[in-house]
Amino acid sequence: MSQKGPVRMPNRLTIGELAARSGAATSALRFYEERGLISSERTAGNQRRYRRDQLRRVAFIRTAQQVGLTLSEITEALNSLPEDRTPTKADWARLSGQWRTRLDDQIQRLIELRDTLTGCIGCGCLSLKSCALYNTDDRKAALGPGAHWDDAPVQASR
Repeated sequence: MSQKGPVRMPNRLTIGELAARSGAATSALRFYEERGLISSERTAGNQRRYRRDQLRRVAFIRTAQQVGLTLSEITEALNSLPEDRTPTKADWARLSGQWRTRLDDQIQRLIELRDTLTGCIGCGCLSLKSCALYNTDDRKAALGPGAHWDDAPVQASR
């Protein structure tokens, strides 16, 4: 008669196991590894094996991406941690505090976009002359319709 207890996760995970546990595609995991965000060890047969702590790093990466951080920002954050240490709750609090202003600015831009978009849906014109969403800050618009590929500097009117 065998005893049933909690199933222990192995100390090393295959890429498929890491993908299944993290919800990230194997292609994303390879990409993260190429960018130095996560690391693996190779078996004698050259197969990737990830330490269990890489699961937390993947969760950190995916969470940071969901709040709109770039891979460069995530890389910088992970590089600020001691070698081979996964982010802790205190690390996340420190890092998220550093990102707060950037995220607040992003939220404000999204609110402005939402409010402008609602107006466009209401009017339905999508006028190329007055639409605030279509080609904003187009410096060549003063030259008239069509493509303009000259090297002359354009004087922006403000």
